[in-house]
Amino acid sequence: MIKTISILGSTGSIGTQTLDVVDMLGLKVCALTAASNVDLLEKQVRKYNPELAVMFNEEKASELKLRLRDTDTTVLGGMDGLIAAATSESADLVLNSVVGMVGLKPTMAAIEAKKDIALANKETLVAGGDLVTDAVRRNGVKLLPVDSEHSAIFQCLQGMPDNKALKKLILTASGGPFFGKKADELRGVTVEQALNHPNWSMGAKITIDSASMMNKGLEIIEAARLFGVSADDIDVVVHRESIIHSLIEYTDNSVIAQLGVPDMRIPIQYAITYPSRFESPVTELNLAQIGKLTFFEPDYKTFKCLNACKTALSMGGAATAIANGANEEANMLFRNGKIKFLDIGELVEGAVQNVSNFVPKTIEDVLNADSLARQYVKERVN
Repeated sequence: MIKTISILGSTGSIGTQTLDVVDMLGLKVCALTAASNVDLLEKQVRKYNPELAVMFNEEKASELKLRLRDTDTTVLGGMDGLIAAATSESADLVLNSVVGMVGLKPTMAAIEAKKDIALANKETLVAGGDLVTDAVRRNGVKLLPVDSEHSAIFQCLQGMPDNKALKKLILTASGGPFFGKKADELRGVTVEQALNHPNWSMGAKITIDSASMMNKGLEIIEAARLFGVSADDIDVVVHRESIIHSLIEYTDNSVIAQLGVPDMRIPIQYAITYPSRFESPVTELNLAQIGKLTFFEPDYKTFKCLNACKTALSMGGAATAIANGANEEANMLFRNGKIKFLDIGELVEGAVQNVSNFVPKTIEDVLNADSLARQYVKERVN
C-alpha cells in the first residue's frame, strides 16, 4: 500500500473526504493544494504538516505564505505550484480532485514524473483523451479511477481475466434533482434548485453537471478512455437510490454490479489501497433497510448534454474537449445567473456541432480547443 500522498484540491468535497481516508489509514501527506480557500488549507497544513502547500489563486498564495511563516511548509501559487505538488519526489500517489481543465497539466506532469494517479478530475481524460492514455502507457504508471461509477466498473473488472468476455459497461445515474421533469417544467428552475442533489454532497460545478446530466455524459467519455471501449459499448440507466454504482455485462449476459452506500470514501480508499482492501470509515450497506432498488431509461431528449457527449466521443479528435469546454463555460454562466438551465444543453450541443474539430497533438492543442468552445458559448450568449 502507498504511504505518502499528494492531494490536489484538498479543500473540496473529494479532497476533504480523502483526508478522512488518510486519517483512517494513517498515511503521510506530502502536498496539499486549493483554489482559494485559505482558511481551510491553513488548518489542513497545520494538521498534516506537508512539505508543500499550493494556492492556485496567486494573491491567496501570498496570504497563505504569511499565515504559515511559522511552519516548515513551502508555499507556492498558480499552475507552477500545482505542477510542483503533482511531481513531488515524496509522493507515492497523486490524487487529483481539482475541478475542471485546471487539472490537465498537473495530471500530465505527474504521469511524466512516473507517479501513479488517483483521478477524480474527469476533465483530464475527457479533454486530454489519447494524449493522457498514451502517456500513461509510455510511463508505465497506474491511472486509478475515483469517480464512484468508474471505480465500480474497475472493481467489477477485477474478476475478469481478460477483456474478451466483456460485452458492455452500464453506468448508473441518480437522475439528479430534476428526474422525470420535461423541458417545459425546467425552463424557470433556479440555481438553488439545481444544487439540491437528492443523494450526493458535491461541489457546485459537479452538482449542476449532475442536474443537467452533463456529468453522466462526461463519465461516458471517461469510461471509454479508461476501459478501452466505444460509445456503443456503454449504457446508462437511471438508478434513483445510488446504491448500485455501476455494472458490467459479460458476453454470456451475466451482469456484475458493485453496491454500497452513497459515500465517496469507498472509491477514494480503493484507489489509494488498490489492489488491497482495508476497513473503511463508511457505513455498512443494509439492503433490507433500503427495501427496493429502481431503474429507469434516461431522458435523452430533455437532457441534451448526454447525446452531445456521446456524439463528441464518436467524432473523436478535439470534440470531447470542445464539449467539456462549452459545458464549463455554460455551467459557470448559469451559476452566475447569466443563462437559463436549459441553455446549458443547447450550448454544449451547439459547440459540438459548430466548433471546428481537429486532432490535438499537444496539450496546447487541447487547451486551444477548450478556448474555442468557451469563445463559442460567450458569443452565443452575448
